[in-house]
Amino acid sequence: MRSRTDLLSFDPVVVGNRETDAWAAYYRHEWRQFLVAAVGMVSAGFRMAPHRTLSGAWYVLRANQVWAPYPDNQPDAARAYMRRFYELVASSSGLLFEPARAAAFEVEWWRVHRERQHSEDITEEHLESALIDLYSYVYDADRDAVRQAARKRVEAMDLSDRWVRAGCDRADPLLAAERRALVASYSALRAAVED
Repeated sequence: MRSRTDLLSFDPVVVGNRETDAWAAYYRHEWRQFLVAAVGMVSAGFRMAPHRTLSGAWYVLRANQVWAPYPDNQPDAARAYMRRFYELVASSSGLLFEPARAAAFEVEWWRVHRERQHSEDITEEHLESALIDLYSYVYDADRDAVRQAARKRVEAMDLSDRWVRAGCDRADPLLAAERRALVASYSALRAAVED
């Protein structure tokens, strides 16, 4: 098992770029491209053995596929797939968390984001709080320390939502702005959890 420091020294540029690719593929329902991006994201973010990386990326793909339909998605199935993903992360890392709880936090921010997409009653602060819950739990980090990472990820989601409303064109500058926000988010997360 690698040390916590080794696990947390991920490259925020690579992770942010792969997550942008995954989000774009998700909204375009390009599931093969999503899987490729998820493999890169999981590999760069958690550096598990190749067979665990592939399995983890598969669980992330399946969770997103069962979550994607609106309004008739399958949150219980999404949590089950993400629990399997977090089981792999927990067993391969120095992080100490309960996989089912981590999966619940993960899918909760998905839920809050989806509600925000369809209701003006859900604020940036609601989404930021859901991300802080996830980050502080999985990385055993102070809530205030991960707040900037959450803020930048909310900014990336807002840009992504604008990109989707504009038609999901990969040449749209909104996608490049989303990429920058995700890289900034992961940079802030790495700085927070390395302290």
